[in-house]
Amino acid sequence: MQFDATFFALVALVIFLGIAAYAGAFKSMGAGLDSRADRIRKELEHASQLRKEAEALLAEYKQKRLDAEKEATSIIAAAKSDAEEFAAETRRKLTESLERRAKQAEQKIAQAEAAAIKDVRNVATELAIAASHKLVAEAAKGEKGAELIANSISAVKNRLN
Repeated sequence: MQFDATFFALVALVIFLGIAAYAGAFKSMGAGLDSRADRIRKELEHASQLRKEAEALLAEYKQKRLDAEKEATSIIAAAKSDAEEFAAETRRKLTESLERRAKQAEQKIAQAEAAAIKDVRNVATELAIAASHKLVAEAAKGEKGAELIANSISAVKNRLN
């Protein structure tokens, strides 16, 4: 059997690995790998925890946004309702005011009409008195006629007023 350089390199590698194993190099490499795996596992757990917290925070903000939208909707609805109530109240007050003014105008018209009728009656009474005064004066001349005229005039005035 012939030994070449490859064989001697293999033998040297085996001897080196044996010495390294005896010295505990594999244990320290394993411990290093284990510690690195633990550190990575802890980082993954921490990342997972941060993700859960971020998801919870996101859900909380989404809920707050929904609540704010609902509140805004209710505020808008309340404002519309208040505006409608105010408009209805304003219309009602305007209608009442117009009705009140119409009644006042009707009362003024009725008062003016009553005053006009009274004035016409007074003028008619005065004309009737003047006419009757003339007729009686012509019919009854003298002292008795004058007394009769005065009594008739006062009686007519009392009856008409």
